[in-house]
Amino acid sequence: MQAILFSLSVTFPIFALLVAGYVLRRVGWIDDSFTQAGSRLVFNVTLPLVLFLSISQSQPDETFNADLLIAGSLTTVVAWILLEAYAKWFVSPKSERGIVVQGGFRSNMGIIGLAYCYGAYGEPGLELAALYLAFVTILYNLLSVMTLSYSLNREAGLAGVFKGIYTNPLIVSICIALVFAQKQWQLPHLLTQSAELLAEMTLPLALLCTGASVSWHGLKGDSKNLIYASAAKLFGTPLIAVSIGLLFGLEGTLLGILIMMVAAPTAAASYVMVRAMGGNHGLAAGIISVTTLGSILSVSALLASLRSLALI
Repeated sequence: MQAILFSLSVTFPIFALLVAGYVLRRVGWIDDSFTQAGSRLVFNVTLPLVLFLSISQSQPDETFNADLLIAGSLTTVVAWILLEAYAKWFVSPKSERGIVVQGGFRSNMGIIGLAYCYGAYGEPGLELAALYLAFVTILYNLLSVMTLSYSLNREAGLAGVFKGIYTNPLIVSICIALVFAQKQWQLPHLLTQSAELLAEMTLPLALLCTGASVSWHGLKGDSKNLIYASAAKLFGTPLIAVSIGLLFGLEGTLLGILIMMVAAPTAAASYVMVRAMGGNHGLAAGIISVTTLGSILSVSALLASLRSLALI
């Protein structure tokens, strides 16, 4: 029972805000303009502030954990390789293989993943998860471009990928925060207070916008590839993370963060990338929607199981 209560304490508040966003969008109290503006505000301002404040006030030696970063990177690569092999044999048409592969390994770490980690472990969990996000996001972008370029017969365009990485507000804020933490610099108190007030809106606003953006249009027609990608994201990739995490000796908070970042639903950025490259963006949107709501159940079950085994 304690394990179940722990898992619900992490996932239920997130589920409630996602549902609230979905309902408010359907009754017309918030619209597409609100969700687009809110998402831009979160990505460009408030979430970078959260990450900066969290990391800049931490101790770098306590925040950095090489085993966690290596385990996360290895999980991503192994999941990508297995999904590529599976897609080659079972996913058709070829143009949808990259969409299934990306949907199966790429997590929404910046919003849902961080929300899971903060709900479970508070500020210490957020600090560790932020570095994980910066490190693995680079890998996500590289692998996503590779798999989509191959399946859609497009040029890789790696220059654009690298530009997206070094101009990503989340990564930039984390890098600046690491300098502040290393040098033990402090912002003026009044400025910090103002930034904290702005940062406090991040997770509620982000989750409301995510819930409002849930769409079921991608479920129309043949749903086979949608099922493949969703099953991989909700069950396959998280189980790979558990195996690799235990292999690296991770336990407690470190194992919990690895699992929650990997088991977060498919990233919204996957839709943007598929649409920009001319792929089936309806399928990409469907994968995001199914995994966004499905991850609440899968993460709850996974956390309860690991908690009952005293692994997290």
